[in-house]
Amino acid sequence: MLNLKRNVLSMALASAVAMMAQAAWADAGMAAQQQAEDEEAADKEDAEKLDAIEVVGIRAGIESAIETKQIADSIVEAISAEDIGKLPDVSIADALARLPGVTSQRDRGRSTEINVRGLSGDFATATLNGREQASMGTNRGVEFDQYASETMRQVVVYKTPTASLIGQGLSATIDLQTVRPLDFDDRVIAGNYRRDQYKLEDSKLYGERASFAYIDQNQAKTLGFALGYAYLNSPQQSNSWRAWGYEPNGQLGGVTIQGRTTDLVRKGITAAMEYQPNDSHRGALDVYYSTFDSDTIQRGLEIGLGNCTENCYLADLVSRNGTSSTYRNARPVLRTDQYASEDTLLSVGWNHEYRVNDNWRLTTDLSTSRADRDGRNFESNAGFAPGFAGTTLGVALNPGGWYDMDFGYDFADASQLRLWDPGGWGGDGFDKPYAVEDTINQARVELEQLFNDGAISSIKYGLNHTSRDKDRFASEDALCIQACGDRATLPYPSGASPGFGFFGLPNLPSFDPNGVPYNRFSRFAQNGFARKNFGVEEDITTLYAQANLDSAWGSVPVRGNFGVQVQRADQEGFGLRTFADNAAGDPVSDGDSYTEILPSGNLIFDITEEQKIRLGLARQLARPRIDDMSAGFGFGINQATQRWEAGGGNPKLRPWIANALDVSYERYFGNKGYVSAAWFFKDLKSYVYNQVQAFDFTGLPVPSGAQVPSTNIGTISSPANGEGGLIAGIELAVSVPFDLFWEPLEGFGLQGHYTDTRTSIKPNGPESSEPLPGFSKYTSNVTLYWERFGWGIRASRRHRSEFVGEIQNVFLDRERVLVNREAIVDLQVNYTFMDGPLKDLGFFFQVNNLRDKPFRTNFGSEERPREYVEYGRNALLGVSYKF
Repeated sequence: MLNLKRNVLSMALASAVAMMAQAAWADAGMAAQQQAEDEEAADKEDAEKLDAIEVVGIRAGIESAIETKQIADSIVEAISAEDIGKLPDVSIADALARLPGVTSQRDRGRSTEINVRGLSGDFATATLNGREQASMGTNRGVEFDQYASETMRQVVVYKTPTASLIGQGLSATIDLQTVRPLDFDDRVIAGNYRRDQYKLEDSKLYGERASFAYIDQNQAKTLGFALGYAYLNSPQQSNSWRAWGYEPNGQLGGVTIQGRTTDLVRKGITAAMEYQPNDSHRGALDVYYSTFDSDTIQRGLEIGLGNCTENCYLADLVSRNGTSSTYRNARPVLRTDQYASEDTLLSVGWNHEYRVNDNWRLTTDLSTSRADRDGRNFESNAGFAPGFAGTTLGVALNPGGWYDMDFGYDFADASQLRLWDPGGWGGDGFDKPYAVEDTINQARVELEQLFNDGAISSIKYGLNHTSRDKDRFASEDALCIQACGDRATLPYPSGASPGFGFFGLPNLPSFDPNGVPYNRFSRFAQNGFARKNFGVEEDITTLYAQANLDSAWGSVPVRGNFGVQVQRADQEGFGLRTFADNAAGDPVSDGDSYTEILPSGNLIFDITEEQKIRLGLARQLARPRIDDMSAGFGFGINQATQRWEAGGGNPKLRPWIANALDVSYERYFGNKGYVSAAWFFKDLKSYVYNQVQAFDFTGLPVPSGAQVPSTNIGTISSPANGEGGLIAGIELAVSVPFDLFWEPLEGFGLQGHYTDTRTSIKPNGPESSEPLPGFSKYTSNVTLYWERFGWGIRASRRHRSEFVGEIQNVFLDRERVLVNREAIVDLQVNYTFMDGPLKDLGFFFQVNNLRDKPFRTNFGSEERPREYVEYGRNALLGVSYKF
C-alpha cells in the first residue's frame, strides 16, 4: 500500500514539475497570441451568460449556486462562496444543512454528520475535487469540520448519479471544490480575521479564526497558482445531564452529570497549480493538508439509582415515584477525564486533460488521500473515602427535560474525598489509547468522443481503480493504586476548586487530570478490547461508459445522459479471534470478491427557457461500514445450551443496493431565483443489520473447563445483508429575490425548503420496530436576507423532526440514540465598503444557535429524557479585506 501511495504521489508531482518547466520555456509570441484568443473567447462567453450582472456578497453566492443547479446534467444542490474565503456559513456542515433534503447532527455543539433524504451518513459519500477522501473515524464518512470552509469555492450535492461520477453514494455524493486559479482574470489577495465568543450561561470563552488566500497567473494566463491558509482556535464548552435508563415503574435508574471544556485547533493549507499552454492541454495539481487537535477536560459525577440492594451505592430508600425520589447513604462516583486527539489529513491530486483533436479528449487523474488520528482517553475515579456513610440525595424532575440532583453534602469540601474505585468498576482510573490510519489511492483514465451532430453529443469511456487500506487500534488499561479492587486510596489532588452550578449541583470539586500521579498506579490490561482492533483492505475497479444527450422531443429540447458502471470489488478484513483462554486474540482474516452493475440515466426537458423537468433513474450502491467488515470475533461455549456461540464482524458484507427514481420540476427566474418541487423514491434491495446465523466452529480450540458440544455448528451474531425496504419523499424549495414582485423591495429575498419523507425500512430486521438511523420525517429551512448599499443581513432557521442519531459511548463503541426534534436559528450581519479608499474592506458579525437550544435525546418519548446538553451561543466578529 505504501509503495502504491508513493508511486501515485510521485507521478503527480513529476507531471506537475514537467509542465511547469514547459511553461517556463514557452514561446512568448505564442503565449501572447493565445492570450488574445482566450480573451476573445472569454468575452464571447460573458456575452452569452444569462442575466449576467456583477453582484457580490449574499446574492453572489446564491446566483452562482443557482447557475450550477440550472446547468447540471443531474439533480443537484449547490453552495457557492460569496467571495474568496466566504462560504455562507463558517461551517461546511451548517451550510449543507440549509439545502433541500439535507440535515445535520450536532456533536459537541457543531454540525458534523450529514444526513440526506432520510438516510444516515453511512449512505452518503464525500469527495474533494471529485476524489474520494480518507476519514478519521472507524467508518467511511468524513468529518466536515476537518475541512476549512474558508478554503472552499463551492460544494455540490449530487442527488442522482451519472455513470462517470466516481465514489458515488446511495443517498448523495457531496463534492467539496477548491479554487481553480485560471478561473480568475486577475491576481487576488484576500484575508479575514474573526474573533469568537462561546457563551454558556455566565461562562465565556474566546477563540479566533483567520484565513489568507493568494491567487495569481502569469502574464500569458497559461499558468496559475493559488495558496490558501486557514487557522482555527476554538475553545468550546457544554453542560450535560444523561440518564442511564428507567425502571418499569418509571423510576430513574441512574444519572451522569458532566461539564466539558474543549480546545480545538485546526490549521489547513490548500495549494493549487493550473496550467493551460494551449487549447489541447490543461493540467491541475491541488493539495489539501490540515491538522486538527482536540483536547477535552470533562468533570462530573455519576450515580446508580435503580434496583438498589445492600450492595448498591444507595440504601435505605425513603420515597420513590415517577417524578421525585429521596435517598440516604448516597455515594456518587466523581469523574475527571481527559480526551485528546491529534488528526492529520493530506490529499494530493493531479488531473490532466488532453484534447487529441476536435473529436477526442483524454483525461487522466491521479490522487492519494491519507488520514491519521492518534487519541487517548484518561479517566480518573473518586468518591467518598471507604467507611464514610455518604449523604442524602433528592432527585426531582425538572420541566426543562432533566432531573435536578440535591445532595446533602457540600462538595466544595473535598476532605472526605479520595481517588479510588468507589463504584467497583475494576479500576481507580482507565487509560484508553486508540489510533486510526486510512489511505486511499485512486487512478482514473477517461476517453471522451465528441460528435458534431445527432442526438448523442459525446460518449465517455472510463476506467477507475481505487485502493483503500484502513486500520484501527484500541486498547484499555485499568489503572489501580495497588491492586484492582483492594480499596486502596490516594488523597484528592490538592488545589481542587469547586464550581459547577447546573442541574442542581452548586459545587463540584475539579482538578487538572494531568496532575494525577498515574506513575504511582499499576496497569492491568482489560479484556474485550482486542476485537476493537481491525483492518480492512479494498480494491475497487470501475469500468464505465456514459452517453451525453443533446436532442429534442418534438419542439422540447432534451439533454442529459445515460450509462452504466461495472464495479469489481475485492475486499479483505483483518481482526483478532478471542476466547476465554486467549483474551489477546489470534490474527484472523477473510474476504470476498464480487461484481455489481449500476445503470443510470438523467433526462432534462427544457420546456421553456425558464422551466425544466428532470427525470433520474439509477441503481445505486453504498459500500458497508468499514467497522462492520472486521474479521475479528469472540467465541465460546454456552454452558446452558451446550452450543458454540460467537459475535463479531463480517468481512464478506455486500453493499447496500437500491433502485431509485427521481422527478423534479424547476422554474427559474434568470439566475436570480427559482422554485422547485421534487419527488424521490428508493427501493433498497439490501440492508445491513445484525443477524444470528449458523457458523462452523470446526478447528477452533475448546475453552478450558467447557464441555465439548455434540456438533461444531453453532451460531454467530454479526452484521449481514438482509431485507431492505422503501424510502420516498417530496422536496419543495424556493429561492427568490423580492424585487421580482415589487421593485422597491430590491435587496430583500427568501430561501426555503420543506421535505416530507416516509420509509418502510426496518434497520434491525423485518421484525424490529426501531426507526431508521438519520431519518426525520419532516425537515425545513427558512432564510430571510436583505443586501444593499454594502449591508447584508441574513436570519436562518433550520428544523428537523425526531430522528435516530449515533454517538460514541465511553467504551469507544457507536451507540444509537433517539434525538428530539430541534430548531436552530442563526443570524448574520455584514458590511462591505463598495468604493473609495476602503473598497472591499468588510466587517462581519454572526451568532450561531441564537436561541440557545440544547441537544436532547430520549428513551422512546420526550417524557423519558435520556440526555440534555447545553452548548450555549457562539458569536463571531470579524474583518476581511480583498485586493
